[in-house]
Amino acid sequence: MITDRYAEIDHVLHYIRQNLHEPVHLSKLASHAGYSPYHFTRVFKERTGLSPLYYVSSLRLQKAKDLLLHTHLSIRDIALEIGQQSLGTFTSRFTSRVGLTPSQFRNSTIDADLHLRSLQQVRESSQTLTLSTANGVVEGTVVTDHPFQGIILLGLFAKPIPEGVPLHGTLLFSLGRFRLTGVRPGTYYLMATSVSWGTKAVDVLLPHHTLRTRSREPVVVRPYEPVPEQKVTLYPPRFDDPPILISLPLLMQNYLSKSMNYSNR
Repeated sequence: MITDRYAEIDHVLHYIRQNLHEPVHLSKLASHAGYSPYHFTRVFKERTGLSPLYYVSSLRLQKAKDLLLHTHLSIRDIALEIGQQSLGTFTSRFTSRVGLTPSQFRNSTIDADLHLRSLQQVRESSQTLTLSTANGVVEGTVVTDHPFQGIILLGLFAKPIPEGVPLHGTLLFSLGRFRLTGVRPGTYYLMATSVSWGTKAVDVLLPHHTLRTRSREPVVVRPYEPVPEQKVTLYPPRFDDPPILISLPLLMQNYLSKSMNYSNR
């Protein structure tokens, strides 16, 4: 589904996706929408949640993830393919925003399948991992209109894009209530995605089609103030959604490790 608001941005999004290998200049993107660079940046950010150039860099990293899994290109060649001349800069950005180095990501297919199977085995005996409640609490309900059975990965991120390990997060085995405790005062963006049981490893690593959500407005946590109830609605991916860059198997592994430590107490 493509939102009707600022529909002229759709043409820009198409142009970006078709020209990821080319240098992208803000003025050229703005001209495609018929706006000044200043007005275009404001409208684009309102539509997607990100500045135009940050959105472009996110799509390029998503393309790099695809190339790592679907080609035998060297990491240097993949960096060049997405317009990054410096291998060191590419590796640093990829690692920071995906959570794994390019080499680790390329070799994580087995881990993705293993972690999903492990989660399916422990779901019946899973316990809620409760952290310290000294700080704020963010809680609410996850719903969807689409049939779904699997896991839901939900987290609070510093930016309106699911990249890097969330500042606070949890894993749910069903729709319904969630609760994040020990949330320090700050401004966050609530993001979530789902992985159905039986999903192929490559689709876990490249979650192009999973149900998801992203908060349009930030979640603000203030000292000694309750946080409004959050309603999270999972939906199929939309054309203007930023990519899910964080490695989902990494988040699964983190949950499994915490769950094991909790059960060994």
